[in-house]
Amino acid sequence: MSEHDTPRGEVVPSDGNGYGANAVRLDQGHIEGTGGLPARFENPGLPPHVARMSDLDEKAAKRAEKQVATLFGISSLATVLFVIAYFAIDPEQAAFLPGIGKANLYNVVLGVCLAFALLGVGVGAVHWAKTLMPDTEMVEERHPQRASDEDRKRAVDNFVGEGGKSQIGRRPLIKFSLAGALALPPIALILPLVGGLGPLPKDELSKTMWKKGDRLVRDPERTPIRADQVTIGSVFHVLPESIKDSQHVLEDKAKAAVLLMRLNPDDIKPQKERDWGHEGIVAYSKICTHVGCPVGLYEQQTHHLLCPCHQSTFDVTNDCKVIFGPAKRPLPQLKITVDSEGYLVADAPFREAVGPSFWERGHA
Repeated sequence: MSEHDTPRGEVVPSDGNGYGANAVRLDQGHIEGTGGLPARFENPGLPPHVARMSDLDEKAAKRAEKQVATLFGISSLATVLFVIAYFAIDPEQAAFLPGIGKANLYNVVLGVCLAFALLGVGVGAVHWAKTLMPDTEMVEERHPQRASDEDRKRAVDNFVGEGGKSQIGRRPLIKFSLAGALALPPIALILPLVGGLGPLPKDELSKTMWKKGDRLVRDPERTPIRADQVTIGSVFHVLPESIKDSQHVLEDKAKAAVLLMRLNPDDIKPQKERDWGHEGIVAYSKICTHVGCPVGLYEQQTHHLLCPCHQSTFDVTNDCKVIFGPAKRPLPQLKITVDSEGYLVADAPFREAVGPSFWERGHA
């Protein structure tokens, strides 16, 4: 007979072990129950305590102590090897590893050392707890979550007074190996974080490639610009001619990009802006002072420069001061002049750091 053939309301037979003895099918109609739960559940008690070998034999306890110390020692040794490998192995070095194939040796060694450093202290602590720490069962009756002041004081006293039961005072080998295993692994986590920060930037963020006498060239054509080629209303995206000698083109270009425009000199308000330009031709950093986006839009009629990322707007007729948006500083101006052939050249580097603010920002 299948379960689907069970008569309506019939109790499902037991499997012989008592399981299912009181089970009834819920899809076979209404079943009257006996009603209620027992007034009191019987206390199942605790299984008989089984003494550990380390509790009965001091030799076994000494053996467990050495095993725990060995695990802590493995953790310490793995951390030391991690530090050595971090400095000794070339990060780009590859090697053939059986079962893996060609892999980055630097990452593999650091990963294995860090795994053993953490595994050693973890397994050692578990083995210590299972073999040497107190092995007694305790039963605590349920009570309100906050104990009385007397119970709280007694708990503190027990914690302080009973700490010796961990036997850490009696077993200095574990104490000293644990100190090393806990103190050294954090180095394996902190070292890559600190080492990965690289050298301090010093003044690299403040300076660009621009220098006195550097010709202004079009980007991306890299052709020089004569002053008579810049008409009123035109705008050029320019770079220093020395960009061709850069070893880090993208990085240097990101700092040295400049916008070149020509205005009617009568429209320029500050005397400094006129003096740093040439017959109404002015050059300003293309890097927005908000978060470093490229300022790429020029409104010819209003002489406004607009950063399309966050809509910061700069007034070219007033030393590129901010007239709208989140930027807080004007765009830095590049002082320019012409050489003997009539080409526009830088008369000096930027006098201030270009781009967004940073905490060590200074003069260029």
